[in-house]
Amino acid sequence: MLAATVAVGVLVLTAIGRQTPALAASADLGTLNSQLGAEQARQQHLSSSVASLSGLISSLSGQISLVQSREAAVRQDLANDRAQMVRAAAALRRERAHLQVLRSRLARARMLLSFQLRGSYEGDRPDLVSVVLNANGFNSLLEQINFLTRAEHQQQSMIFVTKIAKAQATQAANQLAATEAQDRQMTAAAATRQQALQGMNALLASRESALARARGAQQAALSASQTRSNGLRSQIASVRAAQEAAARRAAAAQAAAARAAAATPSAPSTPSTPSSPAGAPSAPVSAAPSGGWAIPYSIVLCESGGQNVPPNSAGASGYYQIMPATWRLFGGSGPAAYLASKSEQDAVASRIWNGGSGASNWVCAGIVGIH
Repeated sequence: MLAATVAVGVLVLTAIGRQTPALAASADLGTLNSQLGAEQARQQHLSSSVASLSGLISSLSGQISLVQSREAAVRQDLANDRAQMVRAAAALRRERAHLQVLRSRLARARMLLSFQLRGSYEGDRPDLVSVVLNANGFNSLLEQINFLTRAEHQQQSMIFVTKIAKAQATQAANQLAATEAQDRQMTAAAATRQQALQGMNALLASRESALARARGAQQAALSASQTRSNGLRSQIASVRAAQEAAARRAAAAQAAAARAAAATPSAPSTPSTPSSPAGAPSAPVSAAPSGGWAIPYSIVLCESGGQNVPPNSAGASGYYQIMPATWRLFGGSGPAAYLASKSEQDAVASRIWNGGSGASNWVCAGIVGIH
């Protein structure tokens, strides 16, 4: 009996000594889960930001394509204007040559008119009486009258030609000035449109480049966050594996203690120590599953190490690691489980356990193989 008691005591001390690592592993697991949740939230935010930037870049690409098409149209208009300017330049050359001809014709007409007027002024103006008196017969008289008529007609014709030449020269000069002004306006307008579109294109391209750089930075941050999440998942898997191994060791220790207690013969009863019935195992220690726990002890050991622990990063606390919402739902008093007595925690845990149908409320139930 003494040897069995010593063996059971050693196993109990071993289990208690392992409670602190289990508790630390539970706390580490909560911290890792909290960090993983934060990284996942950050990834969602970064993914949303990358999608928004991609939409802006797509919109800018459409605007840039529109501006480029307009710029191409303006270039075509400018090419047409330049072709028209070439034609206008050729017309200007013809107009200048025509103007030169008209000016030469006007100068000649003016010179002839000047000679005619000067000759008329300097010579005696013949009258009808002198012509009749100086005429040698009727034929001579007719010839002189015809000559005077032709001279008068020629003078009037020269005056008319001079007027026409002057009007044509003036019209050609005005048309030349209008054509030159139109060419200047066309050139200035085309250059202004092209410069404006080039500025718009440069601005949009600069903004697109800035958004592309921002998207690249967001994508890099997202990739880094995904890498950290993968690392956290690996750490969580390692911690859970360690918890499962600890739970298996605790279960093995409990089984060994039960076998040792069952294999030890009962000692005769004494006044100080009541004896067990013949063939019955010794009374279990307080840390065993039958020592006052509302759920299997292996789950308790995995969850809290059998200690009334304060809330972890997820908010679970107490001997059974009960969440505040679950604590209130199943009739617990106060804001958290660890603030209540063990008897109240036992009662609430028993209602949650519900004869084993509520085992899924504890993650460690699956770890230790209880479903």
